[in-house]
Amino acid sequence: MWFANSRYWLFQAVGWGGFTLISIFFAYSFDQLNTSEQLTQVFGRLGIFVILGIMLSHLMRSLILNVDLLQKKLERQFLYFLLITLLFSVIGSLIYMQVLQHFNLLNKREHEFLDNKVLLIASGVFNFFVYFFIWNLIYFIYHYVTKSRKQQLDTLRLESMVKELELKTIKAHINPHFIFNSLNSIRALVDENPQRARNAVTELSNILRSSMQTEQLETVPLERELGIIKDYLALENMRFEDRLKVEYDIDEDTLNQPVPPMMLQTLVENAIKHGISKQINGGLVKVISAFKGDYHELVVQNTGQLDSRQPTEEGFGLSSTTNRLSLLYGQRASFEIKQINGSLVEARVQIPVQV
Repeated sequence: MWFANSRYWLFQAVGWGGFTLISIFFAYSFDQLNTSEQLTQVFGRLGIFVILGIMLSHLMRSLILNVDLLQKKLERQFLYFLLITLLFSVIGSLIYMQVLQHFNLLNKREHEFLDNKVLLIASGVFNFFVYFFIWNLIYFIYHYVTKSRKQQLDTLRLESMVKELELKTIKAHINPHFIFNSLNSIRALVDENPQRARNAVTELSNILRSSMQTEQLETVPLERELGIIKDYLALENMRFEDRLKVEYDIDEDTLNQPVPPMMLQTLVENAIKHGISKQINGGLVKVISAFKGDYHELVVQNTGQLDSRQPTEEGFGLSSTTNRLSLLYGQRASFEIKQINGSLVEARVQIPVQV
């Protein structure tokens, strides 16, 4: 804040200082500094004008900040810009002419207008309007450029975060152990059940293809994500056989809702890895999709217990899920994982409904 204010006063000093030097240069060029009377006239008027200019331009800035003008739409900014410039030009002219008259610094033309106060004030308004218009124009352009630069930096920073996040999520999309386990299961089925082995190859190919195709997508329809999950669970069923039970409770109206790609698959994979695989008798994985008010709710429930000795996000490899939701939806999305009873763990995601 201090730096911003110091820079503002530096600009004020440079701007009005430059105006003073230019005015003196023109006065000298037109031989208006030859007599003591001319010197008093030029420097007296110039000093009063500059002091008023600094005071009123500072008050204009305070008004602009107080009404939050820089955050309004561009059309409104331009309208207020003209109104504020005109208002302070009238105020400046009224004060300026009164001070000049008090110190007997009016020029010949202004003396002629003494009988007509409207013309006298109008002549001052024009001068103040020109200079305040330039001052406001520079002020607004400066803030517009600063804001645009900040937005560009924020965009670059966001793109960098997205790329970093993409790398993390792409790596997390398909667990290498899952691929190796699937290939081993397929190899074992080649002689025992060739048809099932061919189906398994197709299912694994579908998962890998979907993972690659969705790398650059922010969202995919839930129906597409469910297809990946079904292929994934079909492959896991080769390993767990009767130990793995799967249930779906899907509201059909949610099938077209966009969801982050491979997010639900990550939740299901963690349910298998940290839940079902640790149970001697296996267990249940249930996938739920429903509307809840203005939110689309995705739930994955699995048999198992949360490990209290290990942080939830780290233990379940779900930090990428939290990061992706935050990046896509900000504070409008939520994610939690909890133990809902002695033998059931629930991962719940809420994202805004897309109309």
